[in-house]
Amino acid sequence: MAMKGLLLSGGSGTRLRPLTHSGPKQLIPVANKPVLIYALEDLRKAGITEVGVILGLNGREQVMDRIGDGSAYGVNVSYIDQGAPLGIAHAVACAEDFLADDPFVVYLGDNILRYGIAPLVAEYNKGQCDAVIALQRVSDPERYGVAEVDERGRLIKLVEKPKKPKSDLALVGVYLFTTPIFNAIRQIEPSRRNELEITDAIQRLIDTRYFVKHHVIQGWWKDTGMPEDILEVNRLLLDDLVPLVQGTVEEGAILKGRVSIGKESVLKHGCTVFGPTIIGENCTIDAGTYIGPYTSIGDNTHVSEAHIEDSIVIGESVITCRETIVESLIGDKTQIRSTDQKLPKGHRLIVGSGSSIDL
Repeated sequence: MAMKGLLLSGGSGTRLRPLTHSGPKQLIPVANKPVLIYALEDLRKAGITEVGVILGLNGREQVMDRIGDGSAYGVNVSYIDQGAPLGIAHAVACAEDFLADDPFVVYLGDNILRYGIAPLVAEYNKGQCDAVIALQRVSDPERYGVAEVDERGRLIKLVEKPKKPKSDLALVGVYLFTTPIFNAIRQIEPSRRNELEITDAIQRLIDTRYFVKHHVIQGWWKDTGMPEDILEVNRLLLDDLVPLVQGTVEEGAILKGRVSIGKESVLKHGCTVFGPTIIGENCTIDAGTYIGPYTSIGDNTHVSEAHIEDSIVIGESVITCRETIVESLIGDKTQIRSTDQKLPKGHRLIVGSGSSIDL
């Protein structure tokens, strides 16, 4: 029986406004690739090629334009409308016809796992279970859904953000289910948030004697729901950057460390790029500019004289200012330029699409 994937790209992304006023949070790029695409590639690497993509109210056309039919990523994609964001369990219920009787992986499209989901699928393939949930040990479990296990290592209870956690095992945004989950969802009630919580559905499986296994993942895992989380993931991914220079580096431009430069990009004489840093396609980096480390510059961006460090510039932007920009998320189609005002050094920015800023 083939395994399917269910990739969630709904949600309102309120914690990432204004970036999400013009598009879904799952399409915000880290290391110049949308978060959602990392999840889609993880599914393919785990051998899953039939993928349902859950669409919400925000940016559904943008998601469809970015993924298409999935062939560019080696998968076959079907789109499923969720409408209002009424919880992960609600999203799963919306996909029941698509998923049918096949086992399936639910992957939250704003999550990134260092080593992907293949180990979770391997755990299921060992047999004799009805579901597998991914967990990770954390130092602050009170911030997460927490799994409690008995002395035999069997999962017995899930608790959402407990004040006094009995475990340090936090739920990761990846789940593997079989058909009993649909009946479990039908038996739960909306939470105080008026959402159907996937933790309640999993607890229902446990309470009705279905065997829910857990898998403790290795390597890092991040939920990119906050600006600081996105910047941290950008750092983690750039730590693994493989240098590749496809553009033009003029004599007198300085590259230090691991730097990747896309096609048709030009690094002018007198600029400095310090890795790990990635610069997309058709970018121009002028003299007097300093970029990096831990910076991602998206396609079709022009930077002149600015100092940009530990930041993400999504793309199609013009930054011509003699200022230092640090730990910033800068939306697409943004203009940032200098004025004659004397302002403090080191501006921290979270800038939405189409913005225009004078510094």
